[in-house]
Amino acid sequence: MPVYLGIDVGGTKTHALLADENGNALGFGCAGAGNHESVGYDGLIRAMEEALQGALEQSGKRKEDICGAGFGIAGYDFPSERRPTLESIAALGLSCPVEAVNDVVIGLIAGTREGWGVVVDAGTGNNVRARTRDGREGWVTGCGGLFGEYGGAVDIVYRAVQAVSHHWSTRGPTTKLSEAFMNAFSAPDLTTLIEGIALGTYALSAELARLVFEVAYQGDEVAREVIRWVAQELGETTKAVIRQVNLQDQAFEVVLIGSVFKGGALFTEPLIQTIRTFAPLATFHPLQTPPVAGAVLLGMEQSGIIASQKVRTRLMESTSTLMKVSMEPEIFSGN
Repeated sequence: MPVYLGIDVGGTKTHALLADENGNALGFGCAGAGNHESVGYDGLIRAMEEALQGALEQSGKRKEDICGAGFGIAGYDFPSERRPTLESIAALGLSCPVEAVNDVVIGLIAGTREGWGVVVDAGTGNNVRARTRDGREGWVTGCGGLFGEYGGAVDIVYRAVQAVSHHWSTRGPTTKLSEAFMNAFSAPDLTTLIEGIALGTYALSAELARLVFEVAYQGDEVAREVIRWVAQELGETTKAVIRQVNLQDQAFEVVLIGSVFKGGALFTEPLIQTIRTFAPLATFHPLQTPPVAGAVLLGMEQSGIIASQKVRTRLMESTSTLMKVSMEPEIFSGN
């Protein structure tokens, strides 16, 4: 029986999944980081090889059995990166047709009923991609604030630091964020906090976004405005991607991916409100299945198979079951 391969390459881990044409997950493999921006293209190849080998061993299949393969690759953002990305995939020695997309796109394929719509990723950074029924794509750089694309945890932290600085200089209102950041860094006073951040004594990280949400849920209006602003900015970026592919007057799904969405309504409500002013028929839901399943569906497409809803449902269920058996529990608790 023919099998199909999906590989999800991330900044911290790489997953490979083999499944049959009926959506039965047969083998799963896991490796470390594969984003070429951090490990180079040689590192990308090593991560994919290790993950693929694990999936082959568990399934009892050979590379020759694979009839189509899809790859979602973190760090594959621009057209100039397509050639080295495909060359890295070629190093795996597959004889089947393949396709590579940015890693958030396989979340879109996995998270929608028919594999098209919009995906909004808000984790440490952020990204937005669209894929239409007829194959058109919409995208932004995914490079964050440098290009005016705000929406991730880092942006929440930096915006919060600006609010704290405005409190310190009296440019803006007082905020409990100041005390929260002082406590986080054990700074004795606000001036020491500002100095420490400015000189790099106190290192900022995306994890501090949790603190901003905590203060916001305690009722601090400045913290709430920080989150609202970042969410609205992400909404504006999403509107731009929707505009690129002219979906605004259609009904389509928006898949929400990333840890920032765990912050709840303070973030999701202004995001959704912003998007709906432009695309009122859009519906929203979080990704509830491993993205690597979307890579398998992409692999099926390369061999001419458009999976039915029955096959998609079976693939999502069997993938989740197989991964729960194959992986350490803590991997399911975070990303």
